[in-house]
Amino acid sequence: MRRHRQTAFSGRLFKPGRTHGLAKQNHVWTSSKRARGGQRNERLPFIPPEDWHEPTDAGSYRVIVQPAGAGYRHVVTPDEVVDRLAKLPAEFLAPLEVVQLSRMTRKKQSFPCYGMQWGTCLYLYPIEESLVEHYERPPKPAQLNEARMYGGRWLQEGNRWTLVWTERAIRDFYLNNILIHELGHLLDDRNTGYADRERYAEWFALQFGYRPTQAGRTHVHRLQKKRHHARH
Repeated sequence: MRRHRQTAFSGRLFKPGRTHGLAKQNHVWTSSKRARGGQRNERLPFIPPEDWHEPTDAGSYRVIVQPAGAGYRHVVTPDEVVDRLAKLPAEFLAPLEVVQLSRMTRKKQSFPCYGMQWGTCLYLYPIEESLVEHYERPPKPAQLNEARMYGGRWLQEGNRWTLVWTERAIRDFYLNNILIHELGHLLDDRNTGYADRERYAEWFALQFGYRPTQAGRTHVHRLQKKRHHARH
């Protein structure tokens, strides 16, 4: 039986102290983070964050691509999404109806996400064209480790931090973390609280996203090390 969550969603917000023009005007999100997010306070009125795609029970999913928006870019293609999901058990994809590569708008910059699950849909958001993200606060240890797991590099300049991605690293992060994490939210029909749902989705992403691709990732890191040492 399909699960239609029309008023519940989960996702990954931007990281702590993220520098955004609109965030500076919105005290609620000034110190938010671009990690997994969603409406944490269930007592607040529900505000639809995205285009709603009515469930059709079609038995398959489709990929929708929107323009990324000025200064942003999508880091994965529809074919890459389809290929990655095809590596999962078929029953994991049964409830899924839409994967949308969403646009970045001024409104979404005050509630920025890497990805989000809403109903039977998964939404992946674009990232800066430079693949460099700027922060006004230091990352938490878990965020340092997560970026390192996928090849992202945190750099500090005074009181400001930047997170630098390569093409390979950000693609790996989206396909084997963000996408799988959001699918975990879709499949979670037991937990209702924010913390419990996040714990489940993080476990799901580790089990079905990171670990199955670890061998290839280690190989890439070794090649990068060899190339680095060869220059000296």
